[in-house]
Amino acid sequence: MLCVAPDAERLQELKRATVAAEWELAPGATDLREALDQVDALRPHVMVVFGEFDELVSLVTERFPAMTIVADRQMPGVTEVVEDVADVRAALRMQRRPGGPVGMGPQ
Repeated sequence: MLCVAPDAERLQELKRATVAAEWELAPGATDLREALDQVDALRPHVMVVFGEFDELVSLVTERFPAMTIVADRQMPGVTEVVEDVADVRAALRMQRRPGGPVGMGPQ
């Protein structure tokens, strides 16, 4: 799972709210390039985006239409919108779960 937020403080808050035994967390990103690099390298099944990352969501949705995307605002391609970081974990548990560890997609 990849968390994306506008700054390091918000990213840490989002990662703390998201972490659970059911999934692995990627390092996380605070900008478009960093997020796309992690999507390419790690192939997460889920991305949690807080902030104005419309371009990121659009690019990821184009390349990986089956990826679950949870965000704090409505954007084309977002699977579910949550109002607060406290709602993220519950929203993720409601989503379908892919099998296998992070980063083990087709090479």
